[in-house]
Amino acid sequence: MANNSLVKVAVTALVAGLLGGGVAYGGINYFSNNNVTTSSTSVPTGSNKSGSTSTANVKVNVSSQATKVFKDNKAAVVSVINLQKQSTSSGWSGILGGADGSNDDSSSSSSSSNSKLQEYSEGSGLIYKTSGNAAYIVTNNHVVSGSNAIQVIMSNGTKLSAKLVGTDSVTDLAVLKINSAKVTKTASFGNSDNIEVGENALAIGSPLGSNYATTLTEGIISAKKRTVATTNTSGQQTGYATVIQTDAAINPGNSGGPLFNLAGQVIGINSMKLSSDSSGTSVEGMGFAIPSNEVVKIINELVANGEVVRPALGVATYNLSSISASDRKSVLKLPTSVTSGVVIMKTYSGSPAKAAGLAKYDVITELGGKKITSLANLRTALYEHKVNDTVTVKYYHEGSLKTANMKLTETTKTLTKQSN
Repeated sequence: MANNSLVKVAVTALVAGLLGGGVAYGGINYFSNNNVTTSSTSVPTGSNKSGSTSTANVKVNVSSQATKVFKDNKAAVVSVINLQKQSTSSGWSGILGGADGSNDDSSSSSSSSNSKLQEYSEGSGLIYKTSGNAAYIVTNNHVVSGSNAIQVIMSNGTKLSAKLVGTDSVTDLAVLKINSAKVTKTASFGNSDNIEVGENALAIGSPLGSNYATTLTEGIISAKKRTVATTNTSGQQTGYATVIQTDAAINPGNSGGPLFNLAGQVIGINSMKLSSDSSGTSVEGMGFAIPSNEVVKIINELVANGEVVRPALGVATYNLSSISASDRKSVLKLPTSVTSGVVIMKTYSGSPAKAAGLAKYDVITELGGKKITSLANLRTALYEHKVNDTVTVKYYHEGSLKTANMKLTETTKTLTKQSN
């Protein structure tokens, strides 16, 4: 807004100066005869036939490695359509009698309603494997979340029904299955640990939806391991993810699509785009992808089990930073130097935490050698382990720092059942 105001002031000043005698900005006369040269050369008359032109019959070979990667892999990239039931009420009968424009008297009641599958959102996906008559697609969990049905559109425009194999909200990944009869190409995964900052990165997907399907964008790897906060559908922070940062253009609709290296290997699945920071400042050229090593681990578990099984502590918790200094001292009996951690508000019967001796108002400050400062990074540290692993936990109990070995026998699924 400030820039626009300055422009308006400048324009107004210029116009006022010109109307006042052709002088603006310090009395410089822009229309003085000394500054304007007039030519008496006239425009030629006659036919304009000689003014035509043509294209040069020269073919330039612009083939590049990026072009090759695109041609080799575009058929493995699909658009993913999330279909959901949308309740509609006829309200008033259509112009031709029926609510849908038909002459069906049975649908002309003003109180009738129906539920139809409608396109709710679109994203991208990657065909990575065929087995018999089945083909498997990886996409983002948020692309298919809440769907009543899923369709995929192949790069040649063929539309197919897809079945959900499994989803994982923690890593924002999902696996779909389609009939392999129309599949002509699958993509392969590379080792995301081998990428380097500055190397080229290629994204293929459907930015803004299937109208722009099979769009290629190119950039570089901006950071190999960038830690970003993850949130749930309510906008609450749930943990942290380590992702690849790239300046290849990634827009809404690219989610679930692949990020390639110049060898044509998938090094990540695009998931997030930072569009603005907390101050509202516009940010460009910052896209994020889930590293391929993480993707392969998760989708293999989704295919095998339909879900990802993770350990749970079996506690209800609260961030220490949200508790007043007076309560930290009087209720939790913490040293004044302890200002971050996670407070246990409840332990569930038979849980790993209870078995290890942790109790209400204990404050966890370290798990598995990782410093714990909040519930978000407690989840991240916990999810680095598997069910039945034994981890060391450090915590404060009535002001004293204690250490315990905790066997993670509980799962998130079991804990959810206990909580309900």
